[in-house]
Amino acid sequence: MPAWRRRLRPYLLSVPAVLLIIGILYAFFYGVYYTVLDYAATNPSPQFVGLDNYRSVLGDQLFWRSAGTTLLYAVAATGLETVLGVAIALLLNRSTLIGKTFERLLILPLMIAPVIAGVIWKLMFNPQFGVLNHVLGLGSTFDWLSKDRALASTILVDVWIYTPFVAILVLAGIRSLPKEPFEASDVDGASWFYMFRRLMLPMMWPYILVAVIFRFMDCLKVFDAVYVLTAGGPGVTTTTLQIGAFEDSITNLNYSRGSTYMFLLWIIVFITARYLVSVLGKAQRRAAGSGA
Repeated sequence: MPAWRRRLRPYLLSVPAVLLIIGILYAFFYGVYYTVLDYAATNPSPQFVGLDNYRSVLGDQLFWRSAGTTLLYAVAATGLETVLGVAIALLLNRSTLIGKTFERLLILPLMIAPVIAGVIWKLMFNPQFGVLNHVLGLGSTFDWLSKDRALASTILVDVWIYTPFVAILVLAGIRSLPKEPFEASDVDGASWFYMFRRLMLPMMWPYILVAVIFRFMDCLKVFDAVYVLTAGGPGVTTTTLQIGAFEDSITNLNYSRGSTYMFLLWIIVFITARYLVSVLGKAQRRAAGSGA
C-alpha cells in the first residue's frame, strides 16, 4: 500500500464520526437559535426577541412545578432502583439454580420499549378490569392514576422497567471484585455483613455510582412511559419538563418556547452530570486506594 494511502486512511475512517458530530451540533445550535425567536405556527415569520422566551418560561409557575416534579421523580426512582438493584445483585451473586434462572428473567423488562411498558401498566392500573386491583383485592374504586397516586404509580413503573439495569450493572461489578480480601476475612471469622460493609461496598461504589448517574440522567429526561400513562395529568400532577416542552412545541405549536424548555432542561442535566461524574471520579480514586 502506498505511503500516502496509509496516511490518508485514519482521516477517511474518521469522516463518519465527524459528520455525525456536525449533525448533532447543527441540530443542537439550531434549537438554541429558536430560543431567541418568536417562532410559532401562528407566526410563520419569526422575529428576534432576545431573552423574552427565557423570561416567559422562567416566570411561569408551571415550569417550576414541572421542574419540582421531575426532580422528585428522578430522586425517588433512582433511589428505589439503586437500593433494589443492589439487593437483587447480592442475591443473584449466589450461584444457585433459582438465582441463575431469575438472572435470565431479570432482563425481560429491559427488552420492552418504555411506551409498550406504559401501555401494559395502564391496562393493569385500570380500576375496572385491571389485574392489580383484582389480585390485591382493592375493588373497583381504587384508582392508581388518580391525582394523589399518579406520580407514585409512574415511579413504580419506572422502577419495574429499570431496576434490572441497576442489578445487572452492580452484579457485574461484584463478580469483578478480587476474591483474596474476602477469603482472608473469611479465614479471620468476619461476618457477611462486616465483609459487605468494609470490603464489598467501598469497592462497589464506582459501579453503583455509574448506575446512579445513568438512571438519574434518564429520569430527568423521562417522557414516554409517563406520557402514555398519564399525559402529564391529572391536571399537571405528573407534568415533567419533557412533557411541558412537548405540550408547548407539539400541542400548542409554539416552537420557540418549547425549545427554550428543552435548552433549560439540557443545562440542568449538564450541570448535574458534571457534578455526578466528579463524584464518580473521587469514588474511583478511593476504591483504587489513592485517596480523594
